[in-house]
Amino acid sequence: MDRILAAIDEEIARLQQVRSLLAQTKSPTAKTTTGKKLGRKKKRVMSAEARARIAEAQRKRWAKQKKNS
Repeated sequence: MDRILAAIDEEIARLQQVRSLLAQTKSPTAKTTTGKKLGRKKKRVMSAEARARIAEAQRKRWAKQKKNS
């Protein structure tokens, strides 16, 4: 009976260590082994030309909607 209880205590200690490690990596500011932050996506950068094309297309949609109203 003592050996079984000792084995259970060892397993509990091991699981607590694993849980502690997992809880640390769950944090959004935690870093991976490569130094990257977890939970953050890289911000997309749009060129000025792309923004201009999108703006022009939106203006055309607004003009079409205004024309049909």
